Amino acid sequence: MKTVKHDLVIVGGGAAGLRAAIEADDHVDDVAVVSKVRALRSHSVSAQGGIAAPLGNLPENEEDDWERHFKDTVRGGAYLVDKDACEILTKNARENVVELEHMGVPFTRKEDGHLDQRPFGGHSLPRALYAADSTGHAIIYALYGENVKRETTFYDEYFVFDLLTDRQKVNGLVGYEMETGELVLFRAKAVILATGGCGQAYDITSSGRASTGDGLGMAIRAGIPLSDMEFIQFHPTGLKGRGILISEAARGEGGYLLNGDGERFMEKYEPDAMELAPRDVVVRAMQRELNAGRGVNGEDYLHLDLTHLPREKIERKLPTINDLAKDFAKVDPSRQPIPVQPTAHYCMGGIPTDLSGRVESSDGAESWDNLYAAGEVACVSVHGANRLGANSLLEAVTFGKRAGKFAARRAAGTEFGKNGRDILSRYESKLNSKLNGEGSVRVHELKDKLTSIMTDSAGVFRNGEDLESALLGIRDLKESYSNDLILGDRSKSFNTELRSALELENVLNFSEFIVHAALSREESRGAHSRTDFPESDDENWLAHSRLIRVRSGEIKVDYRKVRAKDEREEYR
Repeated sequence: MKTVKHDLVIVGGGAAGLRAAIEADDHVDDVAVVSKVRALRSHSVSAQGGIAAPLGNLPENEEDDWERHFKDTVRGGAYLVDKDACEILTKNARENVVELEHMGVPFTRKEDGHLDQRPFGGHSLPRALYAADSTGHAIIYALYGENVKRETTFYDEYFVFDLLTDRQKVNGLVGYEMETGELVLFRAKAVILATGGCGQAYDITSSGRASTGDGLGMAIRAGIPLSDMEFIQFHPTGLKGRGILISEAARGEGGYLLNGDGERFMEKYEPDAMELAPRDVVVRAMQRELNAGRGVNGEDYLHLDLTHLPREKIERKLPTINDLAKDFAKVDPSRQPIPVQPTAHYCMGGIPTDLSGRVESSDGAESWDNLYAAGEVACVSVHGANRLGANSLLEAVTFGKRAGKFAARRAAGTEFGKNGRDILSRYESKLNSKLNGEGSVRVHELKDKLTSIMTDSAGVFRNGEDLESALLGIRDLKESYSNDLILGDRSKSFNTELRSALELENVLNFSEFIVHAALSREESRGAHSRTDFPESDDENWLAHSRLIRVRSGEIKVDYRKVRAKDEREEYR
């Protein structure tokens, strides 16, 4: 067992975590990033299409400004967007993307040198800056390089179990080094959770293997609420059978969606925006086509057609999509349509924070003393019920930057809390109990059952009966996890099965929250579509859900109104 100390510890090495570390370095000297994968393998690398900013620098978008971006985001989020947070997102977008460009992000330019911007669903004008179709890759490499220059300390391949808490204060983290299996206590004056999303709850997902919602699991066990977990975005175009993302950039560059009869079916559902309608609209249209038996060859997929685009354009602007289609679907997108299907993609909900990134308490009246969150794990409510494409990278860098600033300021003005070494023996016992379990059920068996339940009952369309059944099924799986689990690998060094078991605990916990939130919201809004409550109901449900596990083990749910504006000067 070992102990390390840092002023600020950030959990997660994606876009939000890396941007937070850069900003924090301006306020404290000792910043550390802890990640279960190397930063350059974080899931932010997979973001393809672009990052939104209303530059208005091209003839086709010269009327664009932050207010138009703001209105598109609120409308696209089915009006569940907190206006104060959205104002920060959109007002600062230009500054934040210019900072990225100065850090070395090679955004694609026009021949005359202007930064190019492509159309994205739900945006009224072309607004997505991009680096071909590897935008996340370009941003992560630039942010990582900036962190290396600033000598940020990295703990790669460390798994974090839990927050070390003392009432409403966090004193650090408990984790283990995967190479050695040694327990590690991270002592910190402030902590930022930037652990990413929860796509691994579903059978078909665009999320990487590491997207297991570990920060959500930590929050649940610490008595922290989760907000808006019913809103899970399904991306219209995941590669058939694999979920590998085929970016919205393909439709932004002119791609068509076709059903099994060769019809460009979006004309029936959204004749004005067509394939560039908000994602929730497009994915429901696709699912209705599939449910009506109009999939390709009667199967559960449709076609994304780029064959009318010039080969040169595909190879220049969509090189990653070109390669993915050839490597994984065995089709040449300049000659054959790409087989696609709806795929779990993004969680609009998460750990509720204020505008500084500080985590809110169980009653929402106060905030945790020195705990912050940013990126997909957090819910500052800029996406509402449905995220617009290219707004996720923008949120990650915008609120990662803010969390880094405010958390570092907090760390600079406080002392280390209790050392917490007495708690390590409890986690040693937890590790040993997992390694020495005498059950008969393997991790992958439980995971497969869970993802099947979530896909079938909490997917694009939901209903009360299926959600009730899903809750019972998840609770049965949780009991089996506690009593029947056995690992084939009982070593401590690089035990990937052990890591999967620890991740599964988190996935089980937040999946129960997703289903509970979906069952409680008796309306349809954005990405949450109830066939038994097909209409939106602003009078009763224009509010954010807040769920927390109470001491009895039950999940309590309440709601708070959408914020219009926060007058506190410290957030401006």
